[in-house]
Amino acid sequence: MLSVLAGRVTNRLSGLLYRKITERYKFARRNLRTKRTWMEVKNFDVLSRTDPVIMKLDCPEFHSVFTPELQTLANLFKKYNYELRIAGGAVRDILMSKQPKDLDFATDATPQQMKEMFTKEEIRMINEKGEKHGTITARINDKENFEITTLRIDVLTNGRHAQVEFTKDWKLDANRRDLTINSMFLDLDGTLYDYFYGYDDLQRKRVVFVGDADTRIREDYLRILRYFRFYGRIMDSPDKHDEATIKALKENIDGLSQISGERIWSEWNKILMGNFALELTLKLLECGASKHIGLPEEPVVENFRIVYQRALSNNVTLKPISLIVSMLRNEDEVMTVHNRLKLSNSDRDLAFFLMQHREYIPCEKPLKPYQQLILIQSTGRYEIYREYVKEVLRYRGAMELLDEVEQWKIPKFPINGNMMKEHVSNPKIIGLVLKKLKQIWIDEDFKLTSEHLLEHIPSILSELEEEKIKRQKHHKKT
Repeated sequence: MLSVLAGRVTNRLSGLLYRKITERYKFARRNLRTKRTWMEVKNFDVLSRTDPVIMKLDCPEFHSVFTPELQTLANLFKKYNYELRIAGGAVRDILMSKQPKDLDFATDATPQQMKEMFTKEEIRMINEKGEKHGTITARINDKENFEITTLRIDVLTNGRHAQVEFTKDWKLDANRRDLTINSMFLDLDGTLYDYFYGYDDLQRKRVVFVGDADTRIREDYLRILRYFRFYGRIMDSPDKHDEATIKALKENIDGLSQISGERIWSEWNKILMGNFALELTLKLLECGASKHIGLPEEPVVENFRIVYQRALSNNVTLKPISLIVSMLRNEDEVMTVHNRLKLSNSDRDLAFFLMQHREYIPCEKPLKPYQQLILIQSTGRYEIYREYVKEVLRYRGAMELLDEVEQWKIPKFPINGNMMKEHVSNPKIIGLVLKKLKQIWIDEDFKLTSEHLLEHIPSILSELEEEKIKRQKHHKKT
């Protein structure tokens, strides 16, 4: 009915009034959709331990996290009778005998209680945006930052975000996490708390969701990609997926269309840099992800397989964006990926460069075309394009050429703009003349001196003048 009303108004109103009504209509529809997508989180029974304390750690990886700043933080929470534990991925890494890169902390103190405590103790707090989600970031000794998040439960979710309530129940907080291996806590005295058998799954090399996989995925569809990322982190084999989990991933794969490109690329990038990148990406595509993550509906998976395995056999590592390009056919598909994933300028430019130059270039001097691709750039971009060329050669498996490019010392072009002033009267065309002189220098294997190059200027000026006359004649005809 709203559509009919908007159509009638179109015929009677114009300009600003119509635009205002249209905007209100769109807002109303969007608001209705938003309300429909939020869903109440159901508390369901999950198989859990009666006693979550399963061991006390005393290992080098655990002790390595204790800086003087962390000890200060621990003492502070103890002084105010609040519990503080290491949470999530850092616990998993320590149990895998890995040095954790990032530490996340959980506490039973509310954000307000933490703020009062830190203010009283004159501890600086930064990044206040996290407070609405329960996270306070404290900077200790003006040296180290610590993110501490209040225990919470998800009340409403919409597949992308969650509305939360704070709690003092550690088990409820663990219950809202994605995978069992990410749901453990580690007290600063070494006590390991594991409510949902994450430790057992880690030992058995098993990646499963906490509770019902379908429910967990629908709470946040990004968990589809997180499943594959963590599979690559802990598994020894690429094909030991839990069948019920894969079924849930396939049934919810359309949800990825709701996730922002930046969040998708952040996870997929890590998958492509991790173990079993080929197999996990193919499994992801088998689940039906292609059109939701920027790929064509039928990506060129065979070429992806060839490029990946060739790099593996050559003992080289391709950038994640290069592996994605291997599944694409043309620049239009590159642009589609870019528009979906919101690639960085560097990844976008490399993707287009690869698409344009990934095919074999037959040449009497095989290195020459790649030297030219570097030298036609401005001096400040030589090294950037050398890296682009090296990535093309890794992609193609041209290892001898790659070695030559790595060892090649880029020669200095013997002409600059100041030297041109007395030879070219029109300053507007100095750049064009320099470009043509550089091409001559490249064609002659960088052997011509400045004196030899300057001798070419008259003929270049004559050529440019002829081109100008042709353009003017063409303009008159049209």
